[in-house]
Amino acid sequence: MDERNGTGGESLLIRGARILGGEPADILVHDGLVAEVGRDLEGRPGLEPVEIVEAAGLIALPGLVDLHTHLREPGREDAETVETGTRAAALGGYTAVHAMANTDPVADTAGVVEQVWRLGQESGRCDVRPVGAVTVGLQGERLAELGAMADSAARVRVFSDDGKCVSDAVLMRRALEYVKAFDGVVAQHAQEPRLTAGAQMNEGAVSGRLGLTGWPAVAEEAIISRDCLLAAHVGSRLHICHVSTAGSVEIIRWAKSKGWDVTAEVTPHHLLLTDELVEDSPVGSYNPIYKVNPPLRTRADVMALREALADGTIDCVATDHAPHPVEDKETEWAAAAMGMIGLETALAVVQEAMVETGLLDWAGVAERMSRTPARIGRLAGHGRPIEAGEPANITLYDPSVRAAVDPAGYASKSRNTPYEGLTLPGRVVATFLRGRPTVLDGKLT
Repeated sequence: MDERNGTGGESLLIRGARILGGEPADILVHDGLVAEVGRDLEGRPGLEPVEIVEAAGLIALPGLVDLHTHLREPGREDAETVETGTRAAALGGYTAVHAMANTDPVADTAGVVEQVWRLGQESGRCDVRPVGAVTVGLQGERLAELGAMADSAARVRVFSDDGKCVSDAVLMRRALEYVKAFDGVVAQHAQEPRLTAGAQMNEGAVSGRLGLTGWPAVAEEAIISRDCLLAAHVGSRLHICHVSTAGSVEIIRWAKSKGWDVTAEVTPHHLLLTDELVEDSPVGSYNPIYKVNPPLRTRADVMALREALADGTIDCVATDHAPHPVEDKETEWAAAAMGMIGLETALAVVQEAMVETGLLDWAGVAERMSRTPARIGRLAGHGRPIEAGEPANITLYDPSVRAAVDPAGYASKSRNTPYEGLTLPGRVVATFLRGRPTVLDGKLT
C-alpha cells in the first residue's frame, strides 16, 4: 500500500476532538482520508460511520513522525524488532518513523534498506522509512551506495552514520554534494572522536566529582560548525542529530541567520534530564540508565534547548529511541551501552518540558513532532493538517491525566527508560494510520 493512499472504503467518526487544542469538532474519515471536519457530522448520507470514537476532551494532532528511531533489525533482534518497535511507536502516537542505519548488517545498500522497509510494510503499525548509512559499514572511509538506496523501493532521503560521526571533512563534503542529486539530507552525529576518546558523561563539575572521563561540549560544537560551513559551501541540506549543548544552539542559530539549509533536532531526554542524575537520582548514583550519546548536559543547556525549540532554532523533536537488552544496561557504568528508549514517552515529556512551561502550544507541538520532521525526511502523506482531503494520520491525546511511568507494560522489547517511576502528564488514547486505528483506548488494536 502506498503511504499516500487510503486503506479501504469504510468510514469512522471521531467525535468532539479539539484539533491542535482548539474548539471541539468532529472528524469524519472515509477511505483513509479526512472527509470532513465540523460539528454534528454523524449521519451524513453515503458516509455513515461504521465506528464512532468518542474524543471529548482529547487533543487531535497529526500523526507524529520520528526522524531518529533505532529498530535494531536486522542483527539485534534481542533488543528490538521492526514489529515491536512500530508497536511502541503506535502507542506513542507515531504514524511514521525513520529507522537508523546502525543495524547488522549496516543499512548501507539498497538490499538492506529494502528489507527494513518491507518489514515495516508487514508490521502495519506505522510507516517505516529507512535511513541509509553515509559510509560503508559506518567506517567513515568511503561513501555507501547513496544513489542506489535513494532509487530503491525504500526511497531513502535521509542518510546518517548515527552512532558514529562522519569525522573526515572531505568525505562529509562529498556526501553533501552527492545527496543534492535526489534532494537528500545528511544527518550528522556531531561528535569529534578525538575529543571524546574514553568519554563517559558530560564534562563538568559532576564528572569531576564522580571521577568519570568528561565529554566536552566542544566535541559536538566543533563538528556542527564545520558541517554548517561545508553545507553552505556546496549548497546542500544538513541536519544535526540530537543537539545537546547551548553552544550548539548558538552555532545553528548563526547558520540559519545566513540562510543556510540547516535543520536540527533535540531529543525528549535532553529537554528534561540533566547530568546531575548520574550523581544523585532516585535509582542511585552511577546508574547506566542515564548513560547516553550525546550525554545528558547541564541545567543551563536544557533551558537553552527548550528556548531553541520554542523559537524554531531547533526544528523538531526526535526520540533517538535506542533499545538495549537488560544485560547491556544493568552492568557497571563503563561497560554499559549508551542509549535510552523514548517512543512511548516522547509526547508526555514534551508536554512536561514545553507545554506545561508555556513554551509551546499544541499547534507548536504538531509543528515540531509531525509537520517539520515529515518535511525534513521528505515523507509524503505525513505531517499534513487535519483537513478534508488529507490522509487520516491522526493522534488523539489526553493531556489531563498524570501517571507514573511503568515500562513493564511497554510494547518495546527493551526497558531502558530513564523515566521509570517518574510521574509524567498525558496519555495517547488513539492513533490512526490512514484512517485505520492502530491504537484505541490506549491499547494496540
